[in-house]
Amino acid sequence: MTTAAPVAEYGTDLQLTRVLHDPGGGFLWWHLPGPLAARPLTAPLAPLVPRLGPETGAALAAVAEPYGDGLLHRAAGSASLAAWLRDPRPQARRLAAHSLVSAARTLRAVHRVRVPGPPRIPPGLRRLGAWIAGEQLPDAAGRLRELARDVWGERRTARLASWADDAARGTHLVHGWASVGALIPPLSRGRVALLTGEDLAVGRPELDLGWMLGDLVELAWAMPYFGNDDLRRGFLDAYGPGPDPVAVGRCAVLRVATHMQDFATYGGWSDELHGYLDFTAELIDEEGRRAVPQGES
Repeated sequence: MTTAAPVAEYGTDLQLTRVLHDPGGGFLWWHLPGPLAARPLTAPLAPLVPRLGPETGAALAAVAEPYGDGLLHRAAGSASLAAWLRDPRPQARRLAAHSLVSAARTLRAVHRVRVPGPPRIPPGLRRLGAWIAGEQLPDAAGRLRELARDVWGERRTARLASWADDAARGTHLVHGWASVGALIPPLSRGRVALLTGEDLAVGRPELDLGWMLGDLVELAWAMPYFGNDDLRRGFLDAYGPGPDPVAVGRCAVLRVATHMQDFATYGGWSDELHGYLDFTAELIDEEGRRAVPQGES
């Protein structure tokens, strides 16, 4: 399998991704640790993920299997929703809407699982906390942290840290990285897949909802000519009632901030990060309200 030519290959110093043809049909998504990954990729909570059949309309939780130095996922597509959202064709938009509705149903089922015992903080929140604290940062991440002190100030930084602490308080199983990069629409036939495993953790359900909405509001900021209010509203409607919209908005901010600091820490410096600091400052001030469609939760 590993000798096959990859369909796609990309990554950062945190994680590498190789997409290959599955001899049995579909595609294999192979996640490998990057050079600066703090630990090997494992998925100890994977057995807790509920298995949902296609009749539920939910996305397939493509649970990770150990393989080589990383984790393997099986999906019917070779490109993530992040790529499809950049496609202006109407059929791509319809596929995106369907994928987000399917993901919402899967997340609802995941969140019904309660996990007793000590807390398991999602890796993304751990990395964000380490960056906020200024712990052993590479040059680009340290530079970003110093600039954040000037642009955000201590009050915004403290608010962000408190929201991260709150998101990790809970007993629900959470996906931990429910994002447009982990959501794989089928190339032609088959189910939408939500790559699931290495980021599974315990916390508040609002974390996963905010994480996905944070991706979408970031894309709306970067590509305003597309917009995606309808996609966000459809995602929340499919999930259903219950989540606290304030907490969802705050978790959306956490997602954008985590993406920003991960880019600097594991990808290096880009002058675009100046714009991200201003954007995240606005999001912190408004508690991520623009990410949550009015009247929805």
